[in-house]
Amino acid sequence: MKKIQILGTGCTKCNALTANVKEAAAALGEEVDIEKVTDLNQIITFGCMTTPGLAIDGQLVSQGKLLKPEQIMNIMRPVNSE
Repeated sequence: MKKIQILGTGCTKCNALTANVKEAAAALGEEVDIEKVTDLNQIITFGCMTTPGLAIDGQLVSQGKLLKPEQIMNIMRPVNSE
């Protein structure tokens, strides 16, 4: 199971990113553990300077963008094939 972390303070884009991650995971048939990281100090430790941020298994893969489900699927596929 992949750990997906949504980095942001709970803004509209952060919430939309969470929904898009759920949609992407469902389309791939993947079970994911989604964690919302709202503490700014924790967000910065990921190297994320603009929210929303997306981390998979602790690795920052996107920041400052509201990714579409298709984009998230493309990011998750290489991670899942390891």
